[in-house]
Amino acid sequence: MQDEDAEFGVDSRYASYQAQKADGQKLMEARLERMKNVSEEDVKRARLMQLKLQIEDYLEKPTCSKQNFFTNFLSSYIDTIYTKRSSFANDIDITPVRLSQVLNNHREPHEEFMLRLMVHSEKAFQGVCDFPQKTWYQVYYQEKICDTLLREDEWKPRAEKHVKLRYDKKKK
Repeated sequence: MQDEDAEFGVDSRYASYQAQKADGQKLMEARLERMKNVSEEDVKRARLMQLKLQIEDYLEKPTCSKQNFFTNFLSSYIDTIYTKRSSFANDIDITPVRLSQVLNNHREPHEEFMLRLMVHSEKAFQGVCDFPQKTWYQVYYQEKICDTLLREDEWKPRAEKHVKLRYDKKKK
């Protein structure tokens, strides 16, 4: 039995299961007590850092799927900072309707939206971590590339009808 426990990562320092469970309970209580003392600002910072790491992971190993990473990341970003999305819309001087259309993939984010998002992110991440300005564009265009590749069987037959390859071989 001892060998089986080692294989599954059971800590052999405990003489009994009850001792292990009691120690685990103490640890959980200590964590909960510490969480009570964490400020809302610290939670916001931690969530922004977590979002940045998720974005970096996506950009490092892009996933081509039907999931809308840009809007998911953007929604997370907004919901981390604001209790109402309309407040974010007001802060970047767009209408809540326009923001809703972008978040629900009914409208593409225009350049002005992206520029304001870049400036907003620069300010929001200040004091938390480095957040390169190009990040939102990278996420947006990586998603566009993946979306285009996923829909290749839809667009390629139409495009092929309009493409010819002619080239002259130069004589040597």
